Amino acid sequence: MNDNLDFERPIIELENKIIELKKFSQEYDVNLSHEIDILTKKLEKIKKENYESLSPWHKVKIARLQERPTTMDYIKGLISNFVELHGDRYYGDDSAIIGGIGKLNDIPVTVIGHQKGKDTKENIKRNFGMSHPEGYRKALRLMKQAGKFKRPIITFIDTPGAYCGLGAEERGQGEAIALNLIEMSRLKVPIIAIVIGEGGSGGALALGVGDRVCMLENSIYSVISPEGLSSILWKDTTLAQKAADIMKLTSQDLLRLNIVDYIIREPLGGAHKDVEFVVDSIRKYLLDEFSVLMKLDTKELLEKRYNKFRKIGAWE
Repeated sequence: MNDNLDFERPIIELENKIIELKKFSQEYDVNLSHEIDILTKKLEKIKKENYESLSPWHKVKIARLQERPTTMDYIKGLISNFVELHGDRYYGDDSAIIGGIGKLNDIPVTVIGHQKGKDTKENIKRNFGMSHPEGYRKALRLMKQAGKFKRPIITFIDTPGAYCGLGAEERGQGEAIALNLIEMSRLKVPIIAIVIGEGGSGGALALGVGDRVCMLENSIYSVISPEGLSSILWKDTTLAQKAADIMKLTSQDLLRLNIVDYIIREPLGGAHKDVEFVVDSIRKYLLDEFSVLMKLDTKELLEKRYNKFRKIGAWE
């Protein structure tokens, strides 16, 4: 459990109390079922109240949890016979983005996503999910391959943003992201993008141009991080919570604004509480949507994708 989630402390304390009572009951052969039942009901009530009234900042923290499932976790649960493919054929292989081919039930698909680490060592290897330009060029290579072989594309978005180091800029970070946006808009196969954690800035958008864009319930999607916005507006990164409250970065906000098309429910407390439940929900969503998208002819598919993004925002 992450110590940063202060709002979960009453829940953790009550869970520990129930565990202690059960252990005491077993060790000393004392019937405490009535007391345990009362505390269990109280626990469920507190969970429901806490998790169903999360603030935007709480959702930011859940989206960033290290134990939150990653792209590879969803690939393992969803895709059979997955073969990972490497390299951009220009510079190298970026482990912050993974991609490959496999089957979603009986449908051959290409899957691409940002990959964060499960611990500090892996996060360093994965650059905390922040891709260099070669990562986006690898993604584009795989998407073009999918277009050639008529495979639908699934992208998983989970990044604080594209890496902004000197080397990345020298190798064309902005151009790599821009090219992905252009090419994804005209790929002749269905694309479904799913925000599974953080969806930050252009680094997220580079995998986010799809016929359907959806979010997990406790994920976030924004042009900038709360810390970045607070440093720009108020010159103070400690006001990140205040920034999160005004940014409209939650799945509910973005669905209401027609930025995303659907919200995939998570178990109480977040996707890490029941990964299998979330995998099953994602599978159902993908199969339902692909059954519609794969029936469209190329012209209609591209027109609908174009109109989807043209409708975002308001013009007066």
